[in-house]
Amino acid sequence: MTAPPKRASGQEEFFWKTKTLEEMSDAEWESLCDGCARCCLEKLEDEDTGKIYFTHVACRLLDAGACACKDYANRSDQVSDCVRLTPGNVRTLNWLPPSCGYRLVAEGRDLYWWHPLISGDPDTVHEAGVSVRGRVEGREGEVPVDELQDHIVLWPKLLPRRAKLRRPPIS
Repeated sequence: MTAPPKRASGQEEFFWKTKTLEEMSDAEWESLCDGCARCCLEKLEDEDTGKIYFTHVACRLLDAGACACKDYANRSDQVSDCVRLTPGNVRTLNWLPPSCGYRLVAEGRDLYWWHPLISGDPDTVHEAGVSVRGRVEGREGEVPVDELQDHIVLWPKLLPRRAKLRRPPIS
């Protein structure tokens, strides 16, 4: 039995389909970030199973309205456990959201319609309901570490229905 033919993506000519992660320029690499800020949420790991649980508590450097780091250039100096994404680690990190542009490209998948590289608009990630905008309920340091389990949420691992569409919904 043979596998069905691979469906054409429509993104074949874009740099993320023609270059490996390692071949991308710094600007290309940075542009893979969709600006959702889901990776900037505090996460808990079950020591027995390795399962990752997201919370609605954000890194202390996250501007939750803009979904951007307040000091991106110095984030690792200010937040010791901030993980810088690299071509090597995006293939192995088990906590990247399923919608993450880095993860999608590493897996050879297409970017969603709301990704700024596709839409040409950095606001579509918010319009699609993918970003953390309006969903952060606390900041690192405001919520005691031993209370983080009370702030676990499921939505960072899920995609809203409108975000799963092949093209933007008609307004």
